[in-house]
Amino acid sequence: MPSFAESRNIAPPRVETRPAATEFHGKTLTDDYAWLRATNWRESLQDPDVLPKDIRAVLEAENAYAEAVLKPLAPLAETLEEELAGRIDETDSDPPARDGDWFYYNRFREDGQHPLVCRKGKEEILLLDGDLQAEGLDYFSLGATAHSPDHRFLAWSRDERGSELHKISWRDLATGADGADVVENTDGTLVWACDSQTFLYTRLDDDFRTSAICLHRIGDDPANDRTLFEESDPALFVHLRGARSRRHAIVNLSDHDCSESWLIDLQNPEAPPKQVLPRRPGLVYDVEPNLTRLYMRTNADGAFDFKILSIGLDELDSGNWREEVPHRPGKVIFNATVFADHLAWLEREACRPRLMAKPEGGAAFAVEFDAPVFHLRLEGNFDFFEPIVRITFSTPIDPDEIFDIDLRDRERKLVKKMRIPSGHDPSRYETRLDWATAPDGEKIPLALVWRKDRPQKPGPVLLYGYGAYGVALPDRFDENIFSLIDRGFIHATAHVRGGGELGDRWKQAGKLKDKPNTFSDYLACARHLCALGLTAPGKIVAEGGSAGGMLMGAVANLAPELFAGILAEVPFVDVLNTICDDTLPLTPVEWQEWGDPLRDPAIFDLIRAYSPYDNVRAQAYPPMLIEAGLTDPRVTYWEPAKWAQKLRATMTGGGPILLKTNMDAGHGGASGRFDELEDIAWRYAFALEAVK
Repeated sequence: MPSFAESRNIAPPRVETRPAATEFHGKTLTDDYAWLRATNWRESLQDPDVLPKDIRAVLEAENAYAEAVLKPLAPLAETLEEELAGRIDETDSDPPARDGDWFYYNRFREDGQHPLVCRKGKEEILLLDGDLQAEGLDYFSLGATAHSPDHRFLAWSRDERGSELHKISWRDLATGADGADVVENTDGTLVWACDSQTFLYTRLDDDFRTSAICLHRIGDDPANDRTLFEESDPALFVHLRGARSRRHAIVNLSDHDCSESWLIDLQNPEAPPKQVLPRRPGLVYDVEPNLTRLYMRTNADGAFDFKILSIGLDELDSGNWREEVPHRPGKVIFNATVFADHLAWLEREACRPRLMAKPEGGAAFAVEFDAPVFHLRLEGNFDFFEPIVRITFSTPIDPDEIFDIDLRDRERKLVKKMRIPSGHDPSRYETRLDWATAPDGEKIPLALVWRKDRPQKPGPVLLYGYGAYGVALPDRFDENIFSLIDRGFIHATAHVRGGGELGDRWKQAGKLKDKPNTFSDYLACARHLCALGLTAPGKIVAEGGSAGGMLMGAVANLAPELFAGILAEVPFVDVLNTICDDTLPLTPVEWQEWGDPLRDPAIFDLIRAYSPYDNVRAQAYPPMLIEAGLTDPRVTYWEPAKWAQKLRATMTGGGPILLKTNMDAGHGGASGRFDELEDIAWRYAFALEAVK
């Protein structure tokens, strides 16, 4: 029996067309569903209740249709959700990090959705109860939490809409009471000044762009907050973080092509910020100071896979940079941290990461980890004078292990091992890194995970992909995927061009005029798995989100016959209309990734040729589960909504096309750690049904 056979007896919503025409470079685009974009969309991000009734009716009808089609899968989804929940350590806790006389950490209570922020000396003190703060709210996501240098106060941020607009409060830890002054319209990041009376935060402008760094004094009216730094270029986003030394705050400006860093002295935060290097096209760098020197990871002077330089903090204007780690093509330096007298960094070669370190004035050395496929991640701690690196190691089949590594003697101490309450035996599974061949001969990394006793015949595969912005997908442990693997699936991650897995050349080979490489790479991975006999056309479920959702739309248009189903989470599919609209907050910065179709007719034609929404064809499409978030500022709700309508109106067979819009959340979906499992369970139920 074909999968989703019963869905043919359920009629999808009928959505009216209201054709709207726009003209670019003498060419007319007609959009039947442009009206689904609310004229008051900015207000709707902050208050979904103001969404026009006709648009809300469409989204609610789509949700009802998806629910009706998926209803027969409810018992399976419930079973899957129970499985997923069974792998969560309900009382999970971070390893404590020492700061002075206190140890700070987050933990969860049994059945708790949100973190509990704690510290302990002789006994535990609960500083902030995330579950309590979430009571009565449809959406709650805890952002940053930071204690003041004197340990008297806690500043904390939260998102109560899913729109990524955070509020910041401060709490007197002696009384447990929050101050009346609440800072709004921030991205949630904050850094305390040395006086423990003021903190810095990042302010958003009317277009939801992080545009300025401000200083708030606890107890004052936020309307009187002083602006320390502001960037007017709409293509640049402003980011804030504190240095490990806690003497400086680091302000970084970036788009997809360049960056610029400034230092703020936290002992005198109202002094003018100090620029490190002025921006210029193509120059990317980030910095980290200790108390005497500034370290910089940069692609300057052709170091496309990055190098690390340093300079004395008192001689920033001299240009006397010293090379600490040379550029070595193929060895991508992707993260670094600094201690009082040690430098540590992560680098990646052929998709394999390694931890490297060197003492001040000494030779570099590697701290070895080994597995066929694995992931390393630097974790935060408060050590600065003690060179102890906290790092997470995992493989696709081995749960996370967190180590403290003393760089002086390289002693490795296990401080936490992820616990899977329902049980997990890594020896039952295998993982490997394979390589597919793209049409132009390029080799594409492909990480595979499967169960050893899987039948040796073509079976189902879930193939995940992203491929944008130089983002490297981590080959880490994901406890959720074993609900599919234990039911016969192979889980595969396609490290396609446009991502950063193989460094800057990999990123550049999948953007601008070369963006189509991302799509052909993914299809090459799918066909490679078929050629190996691991699967067959019509047995592959494709999955991707955001820019990876655009990948889903593109491959669905190009080769629908390969796929049993498509999972597209908050998919960026209306590419041409979005990138041609410079009134949208993210469009100007996106031109570095996709090109500027307003001023370059060739780019316009290229995007028009692959934009998923513009290339829906009269052909059969596989079943699709499309997810959107009503308060999503990154991929606005109307992109997936329009796409679903056009697919149904144009396709000649296949389906169903299901659109689920979370009416209380944004880009990240549900916020609670158990709530999000419901969405995952429905995706997996959909995937299992699709390959029947």
